[in-house]
Amino acid sequence: MLNKEEIKQIIPQREPFLMVDEIEEYIPGQSAIGYKYVNEDEWYFKGHFPQNPIMPGVLIVESLAQTGAVAILSMEQNKGKNAIFGGISQMRFRQQVVPGDKLKLEVKIIKAKGPVGVGEAIATVNDKIVAKGELTFAVV
Repeated sequence: MLNKEEIKQIIPQREPFLMVDEIEEYIPGQSAIGYKYVNEDEWYFKGHFPQNPIMPGVLIVESLAQTGAVAILSMEQNKGKNAIFGGISQMRFRQQVVPGDKLKLEVKIIKAKGPVGVGEAIATVNDKIVAKGELTFAVV
């Protein structure tokens, strides 16, 4: 289990844009499972939407990407590097994420060649899929 401080030793994102609260398990270069505890004080709820707060889909995707980055950047040869988006494919949103939700983030690396790879990304709340797709990344 990694806490926020330990996550920050692997990936470069910082508050308020660090979108993963803990990593339950990870296998360098292969997979990671993490969590985002969505609370009412999140900065984005002030404008999305004040009377009906919903976590923006792009931030769900960012949470997944940061979880995948833990798997990629924890590899010895990638320490100190950054993983950036190369593409987002077949991402579908099936349910809203709201304050109080525990967003489970799972990313499996399904392809990798050199510094480029693809991760299968699934976000769930209470075992129900809220978002699913593929994230292409490049390590720089």
